[in-house]
Amino acid sequence: MDPITVDINKEWLSVADIAEYMDVSAFVVTSLLRGHELPGVKFGREWRVARLDFQDWLNARRQESATEVANTLRNQ
Repeated sequence: MDPITVDINKEWLSVADIAEYMDVSAFVVTSLLRGHELPGVKFGREWRVARLDFQDWLNARRQESATEVANTLRNQ
């Protein structure tokens, strides 16, 4: 499985950038940030996520999903 590469030419991504990339609402992204599921930094009232941290997070979630599916199939 090839790693995901985030093709956004910014070092820091906004909630809107991530929401658009993932095709989810800003509320979903903000919830992930507030719940410490997605690594980010709050600058004043705005959240920012380092592009490389977001990329690493996506790849980790992808690996977790693949492992979960494999375990489910093995246990059937």
